[in-house]
Amino acid sequence: MAVLSGLSMPRRGLLLAAAGTLAAALPRRKARAAGPFGQLREDGPRPLPEFSFTDAEEQERRVADFAGTGLLINLWATWCGPCVEEMPALDRAQAALLGDGIQVLALSSDRGGRAVVELFLKDKKITRLGLWLDPRGAAGRAMGVRGLPTTVVVDRQGREMARLEGAAAWDTPQMLAAVRRLVGPPARKPAEDLSRT
Repeated sequence: MAVLSGLSMPRRGLLLAAAGTLAAALPRRKARAAGPFGQLREDGPRPLPEFSFTDAEEQERRVADFAGTGLLINLWATWCGPCVEEMPALDRAQAALLGDGIQVLALSSDRGGRAVVELFLKDKKITRLGLWLDPRGAAGRAMGVRGLPTTVVVDRQGREMARLEGAAAWDTPQMLAAVRRLVGPPARKPAEDLSRT
């Protein structure tokens, strides 16, 4: 306030009014920015862009390789605290979802590659997630990811159905139910023709 005392009354009033408007706007802006973080945002179906990643044998893979399978694509890194925190829940989610034909693809962006990720998974006792690598961040760039971790729910037709930025408890009954609903039921096998018997 001491700085403002040398200003004429109209100028001081304008500056105080502007400061009050700015102060009032800041809490609303923070709340809006924080809104979708950590929450599953359903905004699909949207086409998934093309990108590739590698498996444990360093073979190039694409989402199309998982046709008919529901996917939970998680972008993470061993140096990312929230990523490390959610990995056990993703591991348990994979165990719960595998019978439904849903695959968790935890794509590591670690530049150290397979050795770093393999050691991390072993150290943290993550046993159900496969070793998937995206060291150049191609998947994240293609999908417009803003930060790690980010998880994208992909239906059986290969479309993005929902996205969650930040860590989540993927193994809770509510989250597992949401993933199953968004991915859709597995394709049914054609019924046997009994008319020929």
